[in-house]
Amino acid sequence: MKLIEQAADLFDLEISDAQAAQFTALQGLLETWNQRMNLTKIIEPDDVMVRHFLDSLSIVTVIGFDPGDKLIDVGTGAGFPGLPLAIVFPELQVTLMDSTQKKLTFIDTVITELGLKNARALHARAEDAGQDKQHRGQYDIVTARAVSLLPTLLEYTLPLAKVGGFVVAMKGESAPREIEESKRALFMLKGDAKPPAEVHLPGVENTHYLVTVEKLEKTPSPYPRGQGLPKKKPIGQ
Repeated sequence: MKLIEQAADLFDLEISDAQAAQFTALQGLLETWNQRMNLTKIIEPDDVMVRHFLDSLSIVTVIGFDPGDKLIDVGTGAGFPGLPLAIVFPELQVTLMDSTQKKLTFIDTVITELGLKNARALHARAEDAGQDKQHRGQYDIVTARAVSLLPTLLEYTLPLAKVGGFVVAMKGESAPREIEESKRALFMLKGDAKPPAEVHLPGVENTHYLVTVEKLEKTPSPYPRGQGLPKKKPIGQ
């Protein structure tokens, strides 16, 4: 399977035949469910493999996973990057969070059909989860793809990370500018952004970036703010 070869070449990942079968099943479920609801505009098999599966797995170029690590995927949508990471790293505990219940119905179906014992769906808004003691400061890694501009995204994600944990934001070509615009948010939320890492995917012209932010201290209690303020009035904007 081309996915196995490309993941090995690009990211030095070994994908077993059983995991490859899970990716094939995920692709089929995505195609079927996308006819009922708008999960993704990317549906061609080759595009799904590159723009969803390989893109999700690119996270391994900036961060490693230890057995038992807890990861939460904020605004998971159709399950990316969380589902591919749960498939390839069965010892990683993956929470897929979204505020849209119908998307989580799809996620729950995938978890059941693929037998992903290390994954669970969570129906919640990020600003609520970040103030909930069951989730605040509980995760080693927090991921997000195409959720919000970085100043807003940091307020959604950093409160969920443990001190010493990491946020990995999957961004487009605006990533360097967004980091500059996030200096105040990083200071207030106690995060340190690493230089953005470029990701080049086969057949994709646009450069993608991975923005990795380490959580240095506990997030001050007012954050994340409620009532949509992280998006309406981003920190420092």
